[in-house]
Amino acid sequence: MKKVLLWGIMLISGTILAQDLPANPEPGKCYVRCTTPDVYENQEVKVMISPAYKKLRVIPATYKTVTEQVVVKEASKQLRVIPAVWGTEAVSYVKKQGADALSIDPARLSPSSETVEIKPAYSQWELGAKAPDCDSSDPNDCRYWCYKGYPAEYVTIKTKVLANDASVSSSAIAEKASSYTKKVVTAPARVEEIEIPAKYATITKTVVDTPAKTVEETVEAVYKTVTKEVLKTKGGLTEWKEVDCALLEYTNLNINWNLGSATLTASAKAEIDAKLLPVLNNNAGSKVEIASHTDARGTAESNQVLSERRAQAVSNYLISKGINPSRLVSNGYGERQLLNRCSDGVSCTEREHRANRRTQFRMINNE
Repeated sequence: MKKVLLWGIMLISGTILAQDLPANPEPGKCYVRCTTPDVYENQEVKVMISPAYKKLRVIPATYKTVTEQVVVKEASKQLRVIPAVWGTEAVSYVKKQGADALSIDPARLSPSSETVEIKPAYSQWELGAKAPDCDSSDPNDCRYWCYKGYPAEYVTIKTKVLANDASVSSSAIAEKASSYTKKVVTAPARVEEIEIPAKYATITKTVVDTPAKTVEETVEAVYKTVTKEVLKTKGGLTEWKEVDCALLEYTNLNINWNLGSATLTASAKAEIDAKLLPVLNNNAGSKVEIASHTDARGTAESNQVLSERRAQAVSNYLISKGINPSRLVSNGYGERQLLNRCSDGVSCTEREHRANRRTQFRMINNE
């Protein structure tokens, strides 16, 4: 089995090997040989050479003598009434509840005053008296104007202001307590039961120890197994098919196997359904290798067997999904292809070991 990766046209000794290669290949593209071979399966057929039948054998009944105690007077009970016991107790109560006494302090006013401006200050022009030495016949020629100012006028009013506002003060009035006496039950009335035992007598009787019966023995049928080969799927012709070059390289399946287990979990099946099943369905007749690897912990022999079981588990799941078994190759590589330094005797982290535990697939030639 090998994968064919064609980068351009391959020339060997100047001769094109067209017989084994796809016709008209294109540079940079990848091709695989796809075929659907005849698929046979073995079926086992059972042939009955002697039928099953029964043998019957009678075993008679056996008897034994036994003694038995029987009740000649049944048990009963006698009832005795014990009256209640009374006592007294003092009960305290509040005879008069406590309260608050309130007193009022009235508001107090103090005398005061307030000055109010009743007329503001002002100035104006005024005509003065006639000059005594004026020679003009017009008296206005000898008069002058003066700009005079007058002060503001105020009045003082008696007022009152609030010295203290009215308030309320309180003083507590203590509560008064008292008590009374009441009768209480210190022990309730009850009924006491006195058991009167039953009376017994002993009798003797003969009983069946084991009843008569038949023993059935079955003689098993005798079969002979015959294996025959049956054609399951008729194969088709071999052909070359162009595929994505990435499918020729190993692709990881994100499967987290349980320790030492080769059973697929629900998440593992979902991963196969999402990544691998579409590749097989979209490339009819192609062939896929399923490769499983382990880390180096444990023996090489047990790791080899475990990796083979895990690869086969993936194949079996794909077969259950309708994939032809002839298109699947399951290979277990154990711990032979480690990706890092974590071989036997080397101390590694869990993350480093996890890198070596992987399950992969790639497309291969169908030869």
